[in-house]
Amino acid sequence: MEVDTERQERYFIVVRRSKKGLSRGSILRADAETAAGDLIGMVYGGGGITRSSGSVKKDDTYPLSRHQAQLLLFVSPASRRLELMCNVQLFSAVCDLTQDDLVVVKHKKDFQPCLVKNLVQVGKDKPGVLQMLGFELSLMEGEEDILLKKTVPLPFFSAADIVQVVPSHSNTRQPLRISSDLGLNSKAVSRIYSMPALNFRNAKKGSTFSNKNVSNSIQAMSHYSLEVGSMAEVISLNGLTVYGVIRWIGVPDGKKNYWAGLELDNEVTTCSDGTLGTIRYFTCEGNKALFVPLTNCKPDSRFLFISNEIQKPLEPPSVTLLEDLDEDVPPVAEQDVLSHLVGRMRGIQGHFNSCYLDATLFSLFTSSIAFSRMFNRSADSEEGISHILRRDIVNRLRRSGFVPADSVMKFRKQLGCKSFATDEKDPEEFITLLLKHVLHIEPLLKIRSRGELSQDAYTHQIIVEKNQMGAVPSVQQLLEMSLVSSDLKFGEIPSCLIVQMPRFGKKFKMFPKIIPSTELDITDVLHCSPRECFVCGHLAEYECGQCLMDHKLQPGKIKQYCSTCNTQVHTHTSRQEHTPHKLTVPDHLPEDASIQRHQMQLFAVLCINTSHYVSFVKYGADSRSWIFFDSMADRCGDDNNGYNIPVIRSCPEVGDFLSQSEEEISTADLSQCSELVSRLLCDSYMCLYQRTTHL
Repeated sequence: MEVDTERQERYFIVVRRSKKGLSRGSILRADAETAAGDLIGMVYGGGGITRSSGSVKKDDTYPLSRHQAQLLLFVSPASRRLELMCNVQLFSAVCDLTQDDLVVVKHKKDFQPCLVKNLVQVGKDKPGVLQMLGFELSLMEGEEDILLKKTVPLPFFSAADIVQVVPSHSNTRQPLRISSDLGLNSKAVSRIYSMPALNFRNAKKGSTFSNKNVSNSIQAMSHYSLEVGSMAEVISLNGLTVYGVIRWIGVPDGKKNYWAGLELDNEVTTCSDGTLGTIRYFTCEGNKALFVPLTNCKPDSRFLFISNEIQKPLEPPSVTLLEDLDEDVPPVAEQDVLSHLVGRMRGIQGHFNSCYLDATLFSLFTSSIAFSRMFNRSADSEEGISHILRRDIVNRLRRSGFVPADSVMKFRKQLGCKSFATDEKDPEEFITLLLKHVLHIEPLLKIRSRGELSQDAYTHQIIVEKNQMGAVPSVQQLLEMSLVSSDLKFGEIPSCLIVQMPRFGKKFKMFPKIIPSTELDITDVLHCSPRECFVCGHLAEYECGQCLMDHKLQPGKIKQYCSTCNTQVHTHTSRQEHTPHKLTVPDHLPEDASIQRHQMQLFAVLCINTSHYVSFVKYGADSRSWIFFDSMADRCGDDNNGYNIPVIRSCPEVGDFLSQSEEEISTADLSQCSELVSRLLCDSYMCLYQRTTHL
């Protein structure tokens, strides 16, 4: 008697990094569960082979069916598995694919319509091996080819390669089932021919499968370039064209075909706030949610052609509430970021070497409270460049979630130098110009050397010797070493601190990885601020720069001492030649007084790779509230006749990663981390901090 192993076996995917060594995206078969809530079982490696036994807390996993586990095993790297699972609607549709279903895949840097031919088992049929599942697809060149069943063979695809499943063109679809009596041999690849084919022979009695059915599916396929986050236009019943962003795609309750839910640019009295009937599909402002069949939508024609001299987009037919953009719009609230910002055609649209400016503006003004205060206090003007920045970029970004490239180009042309409209620039050069000449903000930093007033600055460039730091330093360590070794101190607590990482030009990095400290303690680098004795914790009166790299006293850590500890430390023969200098201590402060720590919070990181800038922004108090922005993530059309597609992605895995200790981060295997975590750690160019308490 055969045992139904599929019913007995339980599969899980790790969704949070395990303290017991399992990385996110790992798939395991659970053989037992402890009373403490730990799952114990075998972890699958490449080829579906169990590579080791392991345990993980059940709360850090998500359950899978055997079929789901087999599909996900064929997806690599592991981070792509979680990205696919986050798109619940798409993943469910992929799991239910049948033979001759229409799908869209990204193949050779383009989106291609295909027919599903077979489900493919990859791997040898041996005990302990969970065979991976992929798809054999055939390329369709056009509607005529699909009607005539003309196909072009393609390589095998994983579930993550499928970007859209087109609504079925027949009502005879059945869930995919693998026959239990299918005899699999030891070949590395086996086709499973038991997928239910949707053709004339297996159609249910009374059902039809005509050219009209296929043609309807072809019509739906023509809209495969539209997805959640796409900018689209729809012709309304009165003949006017309305514009908006697709916030939802699916089959609404009571409908048979795919519909799109759009958040319109302007209010329409007959629209809702994201509900259709009694069901909520997404959330937006009232009178802005429009639901229409997906086939009624087409890409927003206002942004189809952008040349070096950007043509002004056509104005929407209804009145745009431009006066609203003159009113200061607050930073996007944490609870609204995912619905308001995440998606394609979101953020600031890049064009013609603008990525340095796009990433910088997005980092400064999306969510930062401190920069919002400075921005609101800056010189108000009803005309000129500051007005363009406020009205056409910052307020538009915060209100609508998208800034078109022509608005950015208009701003670039007003920066006083033609090269800002055409050439690549460094973010620090742009920040100085922006804060000093556009917003007329005083320098953010006042730096002193041995108590004497030194140069004011808008950013701080870290300068250290490589042998002074460990292999993977943190921003906290780099900042302290840079200031102390140069005998510098901050004259006052800055409202914002912009720190440039140590690099030689854009290409050479002094350190292959840098840990962006989520909190920056600047207490010990402030002039005239009470500090703790390094040894006993009492009020410090002396600082010794020569003790900085003492291997017996935590090298790299700032050394300040009370009078007693200063004497004791420097009685050692190796330190008798040191010359500690006396600190300026506030009068009438008790020796055992409690020392207030001054900390700043990380709110953005600019990264660079091959001269292209992107940014990570922390948009709220939750440690997992991180988004990634790339103003030129994709492109529609060629270099001469097309436009860039800016993309904002949610990346909570960045918060999970940074929540670990510095030791865990420095030893992490980046091959097991997501692409975005790796980019943050390896490509950081500038870290931006803000003071959260307003003094």
